[in-house]
Parts: sequence; C-alpha cells; structure tokens
Amino acid sequence: MAVLWRSRAASSKLLNLLRPSMTNAFRNYSSATDYSDTQPYSLVIASNKMEVGTIIRNMDMKPDQAAKEYGGITNDMQYRDINEQIGSCMPLSAMRIGTMIHNIEMRPGQGGKLVRAAGTCAKILKEPTSQYVLVKLPSGVEKLIDTRCRATIGQVSNLSHGSKQLRKAGHSRWLGRRPTVRGVAMNPVDHPHGGGEGKSKSSGSHGKCSRTPWGKPTKSGYKTGPLKRKK
Repeated sequence: MAVLWRSRAASSKLLNLLRPSMTNAFRNYSSATDYSDTQPYSLVIASNKMEVGTIIRNMDMKPDQAAKEYGGITNDMQYRDINEQIGSCMPLSAMRIGTMIHNIEMRPGQGGKLVRAAGTCAKILKEPTSQYVLVKLPSGVEKLIDTRCRATIGQVSNLSHGSKQLRKAGHSRWLGRRPTVRGVAMNPVDHPHGGGEGKSKSSGSHGKCSRTPWGKPTKSGYKTGPLKRKK
C-alpha cells in the first residue's frame, strides 16, 4: 500500500504505532520538496504504476475550484492529463469519459466501497456532466453513480493476484484458509443438501430444492439479484 495519511483518524493499533515514524519520514520528504505537512495522513490502496516519490492528491472538489480556494500545487492540475494523475482521488465530476478508476464511493463522503480488489478497475462510459455518471464495473454491470462521489484514478496494483496458483493443499493453509466440506457430502441433519443417493441436492426423499446451510431456497426459490432483460 502507498503511504498517505488522510484526515481520518487511524483507529488501528498498528497504524497508531506506525504513525510517528511514517509522519516523520513524510515530513522530511515534504520539507525537501517544499510541501508542508499540515494535516494528518492515512493509508490508501496502492495504484498500479505508482512509484516511490509519486505525489498523489486527495481533493474534495474539482481542480479548478480547489485552485481558487487553496492555490499552490493545485493550479497545474487544470492543465495536466487526467490519466497521468495515477493514485489521485477526486470527485467523478472532475474526470472525463474513458478514465480508469477504482475505490469508488457509492454515496458522497461515505468512503470507497466499489472496485477495491487487487488488479481491478472500472471505466467511465459517459461524460460526467449531469448529476449521475455511468460507470462500468469489473463484473460488466453498468451503474449510475452520483458525480459528487470520489474515486481514485488508475487500476489497483498486484495485477497477478488472480493468476497465482497454489502449489499444494498446504499452501492454502499457509494463507489462513481452513478446509470446507461440501453440503452434499454431509448427512441430512447437518445440511439441507445432505443425504440421498449420489450427488443429489434434493436431500434424498425429502424433495427439497437447493438451499443454503440455513435452509433458505437459493436457485429455484427466492430471487437474489436483478433479472437480466431478455432480448
């Protein structure tokens, strides 16, 4: 993760232990680069192609509005390419069509909720000129998000996370993953899929459909998501 302490206070004991050393290191770096350390900072998700010494900015408004109110380093952001500001956080209204983003808010000021996994990114499909902007998520779903919501430019780092293969069964245990038992391999008293002949999920002679471990219908029962429009 890239080191950037935001104004939100750190509640973790680990962050409280790291705060003095990290703050002193950033203060030494900021004094060398003529940037003053005037606010506390927080850890953010590292973006792909982010290198040591890269300056990232966290803005609550458009670059032109920030330049009028704060001035200084925000003046040059009006003339820079939006795709070059990898790791910078700003409202969706300050971005353009085709921008790759991640760590997106669902409500203004709520904090990043969408597209936070390793190697993922979303794409802005329409110019954010109205109240809502159309964003295509990694799952392919197109979602309307308020333009006041903030997002981080770029793609989440660690692109090879999804392509890693486990070498043996013990490798999964090293990662802290305990073994899981299939429901069809259990007895009827232990799981709704248990019992029966073969790999049936109907619980033998009970005639039940696929259910959760708590007995709620899944496939042929309750609808769990929006239906796709038939073409």
